[in-house]
Amino acid sequence: MPTTFTRHPVETERKEPGIGGKPPVDRRPTGGGGSGDDDEWSRLGRGGPRETLKRFRLMIFVVLSGDMMFFVALAVLFYAHQGAGHLDVRNSDFIGDWHPVALPPILFLNTAVLILSSLTMEIARRHIFHEFDVVEEWLGLGRPALSRTLPWLAATLALGALFVAGQLTAWRQLTLQGFSFDREATPASNFFYIITGMHAFHLLVGMVALAASLLCLRLLRKVEYRQIAVDSIGWCWHAMGLAWIVLFAVLASG
Repeated sequence: MPTTFTRHPVETERKEPGIGGKPPVDRRPTGGGGSGDDDEWSRLGRGGPRETLKRFRLMIFVVLSGDMMFFVALAVLFYAHQGAGHLDVRNSDFIGDWHPVALPPILFLNTAVLILSSLTMEIARRHIFHEFDVVEEWLGLGRPALSRTLPWLAATLALGALFVAGQLTAWRQLTLQGFSFDREATPASNFFYIITGMHAFHLLVGMVALAASLLCLRLLRKVEYRQIAVDSIGWCWHAMGLAWIVLFAVLASG
Protein backbone atom coordinates (compact mmCIF):
# COMPACT_ATOMS: atom_id res chain seq x y z
CA MET A 1 0.00 0.00 0.00
CA PRO A 2 1.45 3.35 -0.97
CA THR A 3 2.33 5.72 1.83
CA THR A 4 -0.01 8.72 2.19
CA PHE A 5 1.49 12.04 3.23
CA THR A 6 -0.70 14.61 4.90
CA ARG A 7 0.22 18.29 4.50
CA HIS A 8 -0.27 20.26 7.64
CA PRO A 9 -0.96 23.98 7.20
CA VAL A 10 2.03 26.14 8.05
CA GLU A 11 1.32 29.08 10.32
CA THR A 12 2.43 32.32 8.72
CA GLU A 13 2.80 35.76 10.22
CA ARG A 14 -0.16 37.91 9.31
CA LYS A 15 -0.08 41.64 9.53
CA GLU A 16 -3.84 42.12 9.84
CA PRO A 17 -5.93 39.63 11.79
CA GLY A 18 -9.13 38.47 10.21
CA ILE A 19 -12.39 38.03 12.02
CA GLY A 20 -11.97 35.17 14.46
CA GLY A 21 -8.32 34.71 13.49
CA LYS A 22 -5.16 34.91 15.51
CA PRO A 23 -3.66 38.32 16.32
CA PRO A 24 -0.59 39.43 14.37
CA VAL A 25 2.83 38.70 15.76
CA ASP A 26 4.32 41.99 16.95
CA ARG A 27 8.05 41.66 16.64
CA ARG A 28 10.02 44.57 18.03
CA PRO A 29 13.57 45.10 16.86
CA THR A 30 16.16 43.63 19.16
CA GLY A 31 19.89 43.26 19.14
CA GLY A 32 22.50 45.86 18.40
CA GLY A 33 22.82 46.82 22.06
CA GLY A 34 19.09 47.38 22.56
CA SER A 35 17.47 46.19 25.75
CA GLY A 36 14.38 44.85 24.02
CA ASP A 37 12.24 46.48 26.70
CA ASP A 38 8.65 46.80 25.48
CA ASP A 39 8.01 49.78 27.74
CA GLU A 40 10.97 51.63 26.25
CA TRP A 41 9.74 51.08 22.71
CA SER A 42 6.27 52.21 23.75
CA ARG A 43 7.74 55.34 25.34
CA LEU A 44 9.71 56.23 22.24
CA GLY A 45 6.80 55.50 19.92
CA ARG A 46 3.95 57.36 21.61
CA GLY A 47 5.28 59.61 24.34
CA GLY A 48 8.90 60.18 23.48
CA PRO A 49 10.91 63.39 23.23
CA ARG A 50 9.37 64.44 19.91
CA GLU A 51 5.84 64.31 21.28
CA THR A 52 6.90 66.14 24.44
CA LEU A 53 8.48 68.88 22.36
CA LYS A 54 5.28 69.24 20.33
CA ARG A 55 3.22 69.61 23.50
CA PHE A 56 5.53 72.29 24.86
CA ARG A 57 5.45 74.16 21.58
CA LEU A 58 1.66 74.07 21.63
CA MET A 59 1.59 75.53 25.15
CA ILE A 60 4.07 78.23 24.16
CA PHE A 61 1.94 79.06 21.12
CA VAL A 62 -1.17 79.48 23.27
CA VAL A 63 0.61 81.76 25.76
CA LEU A 64 2.22 83.85 23.04
CA SER A 65 -1.11 84.19 21.23
CA GLY A 66 -2.51 85.85 24.36
CA ASP A 67 0.49 88.18 24.55
CA MET A 68 0.17 89.14 20.90
CA MET A 69 -3.52 89.93 21.36
CA PHE A 70 -2.59 92.19 24.28
CA PHE A 71 -0.11 94.13 22.16
CA VAL A 72 -2.65 94.36 19.33
CA ALA A 73 -5.13 95.86 21.80
CA LEU A 74 -2.53 98.47 22.80
CA ALA A 75 -2.00 99.37 19.15
CA VAL A 76 -5.75 99.71 18.57
CA LEU A 77 -6.09 102.01 21.61
CA PHE A 78 -3.12 104.01 20.36
CA TYR A 79 -4.81 104.73 17.03
CA ALA A 80 -8.22 105.25 18.63
CA HIS A 81 -6.91 107.99 20.94
CA GLN A 82 -5.43 109.90 18.02
CA GLY A 83 -8.90 111.22 17.28
CA ALA A 84 -9.54 112.30 20.87
CA GLY A 85 -10.04 115.97 21.68
CA HIS A 86 -12.42 118.50 23.19
CA LEU A 87 -14.89 121.09 21.97
CA ASP A 88 -14.09 124.77 22.39
CA VAL A 89 -17.33 126.30 23.72
CA ARG A 90 -16.31 129.80 22.62
CA ASN A 91 -16.21 129.14 18.90
CA SER A 92 -17.48 125.53 18.74
CA ASP A 93 -14.22 124.28 17.27
CA PHE A 94 -12.98 120.76 17.89
CA ILE A 95 -9.46 120.83 19.29
CA GLY A 96 -7.45 117.65 19.14
CA ASP A 97 -5.62 116.52 22.27
CA TRP A 98 -3.17 114.30 20.39
CA HIS A 99 0.28 115.78 19.97
CA PRO A 100 2.76 113.38 18.34
CA VAL A 101 6.00 112.68 20.16
CA ALA A 102 9.26 112.66 18.24
CA LEU A 103 10.83 109.27 18.83
CA PRO A 104 14.32 109.34 20.34
CA PRO A 105 16.90 108.24 17.73
CA ILE A 106 18.23 105.60 20.13
CA LEU A 107 15.09 103.55 19.48
CA PHE A 108 16.37 102.78 15.99
CA LEU A 109 19.56 101.42 17.51
CA ASN A 110 17.53 99.46 20.06
CA THR A 111 15.54 97.85 17.26
CA ALA A 112 18.74 96.73 15.53
CA VAL A 113 20.05 95.31 18.82
CA LEU A 114 16.87 93.31 19.40
CA ILE A 115 16.92 91.92 15.87
CA LEU A 116 20.54 90.88 16.39
CA SER A 117 19.58 89.18 19.67
CA SER A 118 16.89 87.22 17.85
CA LEU A 119 19.56 86.05 15.41
CA THR A 120 21.88 84.86 18.20
CA MET A 121 18.94 83.14 19.89
CA GLU A 122 18.11 81.25 16.71
CA ILE A 123 21.74 80.16 16.32
CA ALA A 124 21.65 78.84 19.89
CA ARG A 125 18.39 77.00 19.21
CA ARG A 126 19.82 75.36 16.10
CA HIS A 127 22.99 74.30 17.92
CA ILE A 128 21.03 72.46 20.62
CA PHE A 129 19.29 70.45 17.86
CA HIS A 130 22.40 69.80 15.75
CA GLU A 131 22.14 66.14 14.79
CA PHE A 132 25.75 64.98 15.09
CA ASP A 133 26.29 66.76 18.39
CA VAL A 134 23.08 65.32 19.81
CA VAL A 135 24.14 61.81 18.79
CA GLU A 136 27.43 62.26 20.63
CA GLU A 137 25.54 63.33 23.74
CA TRP A 138 23.24 60.33 23.44
CA LEU A 139 26.31 58.09 23.26
CA GLY A 140 27.82 59.72 26.34
CA LEU A 141 30.73 61.29 24.46
CA GLY A 142 30.37 64.69 26.11
CA ARG A 143 27.99 67.58 25.63
CA PRO A 144 29.08 69.29 22.40
CA ALA A 145 25.60 70.62 21.60
CA LEU A 146 25.33 72.30 24.99
CA SER A 147 28.88 73.66 24.78
CA ARG A 148 28.12 75.31 21.44
CA THR A 149 24.73 76.62 22.60
CA LEU A 150 25.69 78.35 25.85
CA PRO A 151 27.87 81.13 24.33
CA TRP A 152 25.07 82.15 21.98
CA LEU A 153 22.57 82.17 24.83
CA ALA A 154 24.92 84.40 26.81
CA ALA A 155 25.24 86.73 23.81
CA THR A 156 21.44 86.88 23.54
CA LEU A 157 21.15 87.77 27.22
CA ALA A 158 23.77 90.52 26.86
CA LEU A 159 21.99 92.00 23.84
CA GLY A 160 18.67 91.87 25.70
CA ALA A 161 20.21 93.78 28.60
CA LEU A 162 21.59 96.33 26.13
CA PHE A 163 18.12 96.77 24.62
CA VAL A 164 16.52 97.42 28.03
CA ALA A 165 19.30 99.89 28.87
CA GLY A 166 18.58 101.67 25.59
CA GLN A 167 14.88 101.88 26.47
CA LEU A 168 15.74 103.47 29.82
CA THR A 169 17.89 105.99 27.98
CA ALA A 170 15.00 106.80 25.63
CA TRP A 171 12.65 107.38 28.57
CA ARG A 172 15.20 109.66 30.20
CA GLN A 173 15.58 111.68 27.01
CA LEU A 174 11.82 112.13 26.69
CA THR A 175 11.57 113.22 30.33
CA LEU A 176 14.23 115.87 29.76
CA GLN A 177 12.22 117.13 26.78
CA GLY A 178 9.17 117.58 29.01
CA PHE A 179 7.31 114.43 27.99
CA SER A 180 6.82 112.59 31.26
CA PHE A 181 4.32 109.96 32.27
CA ASP A 182 1.65 111.71 34.36
CA ARG A 183 -1.88 113.02 34.18
CA GLU A 184 -0.86 116.36 32.76
CA ALA A 185 1.16 114.83 29.94
CA THR A 186 -0.21 114.39 26.44
CA PRO A 187 -1.91 111.09 25.55
CA ALA A 188 0.79 110.41 22.96
CA SER A 189 3.61 110.52 25.51
CA ASN A 190 1.66 108.40 27.99
CA PHE A 191 1.00 105.78 25.33
CA PHE A 192 4.69 105.78 24.45
CA TYR A 193 5.59 104.86 28.03
CA ILE A 194 2.80 102.29 28.31
CA ILE A 195 3.67 100.49 25.07
CA THR A 196 7.43 100.50 25.53
CA GLY A 197 7.13 99.71 29.24
CA MET A 198 4.89 96.68 28.75
CA HIS A 199 7.16 95.32 26.05
CA ALA A 200 10.23 95.86 28.24
CA PHE A 201 8.48 93.99 31.07
CA HIS A 202 7.80 90.99 28.83
CA LEU A 203 11.38 91.03 27.61
CA LEU A 204 12.66 91.13 31.19
CA VAL A 205 10.65 87.98 31.93
CA GLY A 206 12.35 86.35 28.95
CA MET A 207 15.73 87.51 30.24
CA VAL A 208 15.06 85.93 33.63
CA ALA A 209 14.17 82.64 31.92
CA LEU A 210 17.27 82.93 29.75
CA ALA A 211 19.54 83.59 32.75
CA ALA A 212 17.98 80.64 34.58
CA SER A 213 18.64 78.39 31.59
CA LEU A 214 22.30 79.42 31.52
CA LEU A 215 22.60 78.34 35.16
CA CYS A 216 20.50 75.17 35.02
CA LEU A 217 21.03 73.62 31.57
CA ARG A 218 24.12 71.76 32.76
CA LEU A 219 22.07 70.20 35.55
CA LEU A 220 19.63 68.59 33.11
CA ARG A 221 20.89 65.08 32.38
CA LYS A 222 18.80 64.32 29.29
CA VAL A 223 19.52 66.14 26.07
CA GLU A 224 15.81 66.28 25.17
CA TYR A 225 15.10 68.33 28.30
CA ARG A 226 17.79 70.82 27.33
CA GLN A 227 16.34 71.00 23.83
CA ILE A 228 12.86 71.71 25.14
CA ALA A 229 14.15 74.46 27.46
CA VAL A 230 16.13 76.26 24.75
CA ASP A 231 13.41 75.80 22.14
CA SER A 232 10.71 77.26 24.41
CA ILE A 233 12.80 80.29 25.34
CA GLY A 234 13.78 80.75 21.70
CA TRP A 235 10.20 80.99 20.42
CA CYS A 236 9.28 83.41 23.22
CA TRP A 237 12.27 85.59 22.38
CA HIS A 238 11.42 85.64 18.66
CA ALA A 239 7.85 86.63 19.53
CA MET A 240 9.03 89.59 21.61
CA GLY A 241 11.28 90.69 18.75
CA LEU A 242 8.40 90.54 16.29
CA ALA A 243 6.12 92.37 18.74
CA TRP A 244 8.64 95.18 19.14
CA ILE A 245 8.99 95.66 15.36
CA VAL A 246 5.20 96.03 15.08
CA LEU A 247 4.96 98.33 18.10
CA PHE A 248 7.85 100.47 16.90
CA ALA A 249 6.11 100.90 13.54
CA VAL A 250 2.95 101.92 15.39
CA LEU A 251 4.80 104.50 17.50
CA ALA A 252 6.62 105.88 14.45
CA SER A 253 3.34 106.32 12.59
CA GLY A 254 1.78 108.28 15.44
